[in-house]
Amino acid sequence: MIKTVIAIGTVLALAGCATITRGSKDVLIVESTPAGAQVQMSNGQTCDSTPCTFKLPRKSELNVLVQKQGCKPQQIRVTNKVANSGGAAMAGNVLVGGIIGAGVDASSGAMLDLVPNPVVANLECR
Repeated sequence: MIKTVIAIGTVLALAGCATITRGSKDVLIVESTPAGAQVQMSNGQTCDSTPCTFKLPRKSELNVLVQKQGCKPQQIRVTNKVANSGGAAMAGNVLVGGIIGAGVDASSGAMLDLVPNPVVANLECR
């Protein structure tokens, strides 16, 4: 009986853990109009031709430079915010008593989403 209660408690605690359900990384999509622009991010990652995708920690904050020959370059700031499902997972941790899970979620950034996502650059071309 005690083993069953512990098993059920463990499952409930883990069900709300954003680190397990969402992971600590997110896919950032960068698009441009016109397509085919180069992307350079302040963390050093690049892409030769939009659309591009990058796998980044959810708690990232960086600048995205989108440029194409004959067009005015555009820089867009990417930050993060608490996601609806991330906040629900954190609340689940608190309600079920998963203090450790709440700490892990807070440190991993799993309850966050990158914003804006997708990054859309409308380039002014000559």
